[in-house]
Amino acid sequence: MNKVPMTVRGAELLREELRRLKSEERPRIIQAIAEARAHGDLKENAEYHAAKDQQGFVEARIKEIEAKLSNIQVIDVTTVDAKGKIVFGATVELLDEQTGKEIVYRIVGEDEADLKVGLISFTSPIARALIGKNEGDDVSFSAPGGEKRYEVIQVRYE
Repeated sequence: MNKVPMTVRGAELLREELRRLKSEERPRIIQAIAEARAHGDLKENAEYHAAKDQQGFVEARIKEIEAKLSNIQVIDVTTVDAKGKIVFGATVELLDEQTGKEIVYRIVGEDEADLKVGLISFTSPIARALIGKNEGDDVSFSAPGGEKRYEVIQVRYE
């Protein structure tokens, strides 16, 4: 199976979520199930069924995170000598040539992407167009709203 790229921060966030699920959520749910069982008849016990549903969700998420962590390739952009090129993990400042607005994006793994905070997946059309470009380059790509054009103002590796 191919390794999936992820930033150092993304891997840390996944590991922290896994730790929290195993050491906090799992014991809390086990306790809730035990308390609900003590109330008697399980058929009509809403607390018991809710806790069992939560347990199923948490256990599935734990398995999902463990599978992801076993299949990631952590890339620390601060150690990569990219010679000014845009690479995975780079933070890019762009000028939208149509609106004149400046935008900042960081290219990250699929699981880390969150457009609201400027994190874009390396598989997105804009990231694919940006990778390999340098400061001063013009970049264009097809977006759902039509053709987009940007100028690369700055590339940072942080």
